[in-house]
Amino acid sequence: MSKKCLVTGGAGFIGSHLAERLLAEGHTVIVIDNLAIGRLENLEMLPNKQNLTVVEADIADHEAIAPHFSGVDWVFHLAAMADIVPSIENPMIYHRSNVDGTISVLEAARTHGVKRFIYTASSSCYGIPDTYPTPETAPIGPMYPYALTKFVGEEYAMHWCQTYELPVVSLRLFNVFGPRHRTSGTYGAVFGVFLAQKLAGEPFTVVGDGTQTRDFTFVTDVVDAFITAAQSNVSGEIFNVGSDNTYSVNKLVELMGGPITYIPKRPGEPDCTYADISKIKAALNWRPEMQFEDGVRIMLENIDGWKDAPVWTADSVADATEAWFKYLS
Repeated sequence: MSKKCLVTGGAGFIGSHLAERLLAEGHTVIVIDNLAIGRLENLEMLPNKQNLTVVEADIADHEAIAPHFSGVDWVFHLAAMADIVPSIENPMIYHRSNVDGTISVLEAARTHGVKRFIYTASSSCYGIPDTYPTPETAPIGPMYPYALTKFVGEEYAMHWCQTYELPVVSLRLFNVFGPRHRTSGTYGAVFGVFLAQKLAGEPFTVVGDGTQTRDFTFVTDVVDAFITAAQSNVSGEIFNVGSDNTYSVNKLVELMGGPITYIPKRPGEPDCTYADISKIKAALNWRPEMQFEDGVRIMLENIDGWKDAPVWTADSVADATEAWFKYLS
């Protein structure tokens, strides 16, 4: 049955993939994005564009966004400021987007009687976990303002569920990768950095000795988790979304192929991220399908998407992450 869906941050990496899937399944989609990170190009090739409305607005501007929630069935809240270093340098900007913006979206959804609200949370809330795979019950220990603001946003979402009976599900995402990942701006996710380096013939800047592992989760699996959560009757629950495995950075560069230069290990980063996804398997019958090797192959097949991305070197990474070492050491 067709639903009227609203995706905040829908011009971004994950949001555009989600909008694509929703449109392909015959739903009507409203995208709200201020285009600070998202790109209209991400929406140009989507199917059934006659069912797509794009609203350029800041989610923290409640008066600007609230009218667009009228008649909406499902809200997927993905809009957020990302990255670690900028959040350390400009914490107030992150609070406005990730906390004030989340309250604004929650209130718009509550006021208009939205039937399902899916919040995009971050595995960074766990900080440096003691347990692997890490369950949803693990202690919360955010190490930098981005992680903190995403967790506070989740707390607000769950509180709106408790107090106002807004049907909320929160998905804590682990290391999402795939085509359309952001290519510009601040030094950030490893895939974007490595793909631009490979295109330019520069060595991969591997942190530490490369034995650290990450729960690399392909974007189509994440989108499937969002839609599965929206279709369910589950409410007031938090779920990890991961690949059901963890992979070393050394394995990644082996698959990508190319020279390596090693750069200093960064404080505040876990040696491993690895989601315990037994809860979402049991409650929603969701399981990831993409194999890591296949995901990397797809990224390499789409490498031209990173031709305009900044090419990081050991020196430029050191300059860009100076605040990281200053405040997290």
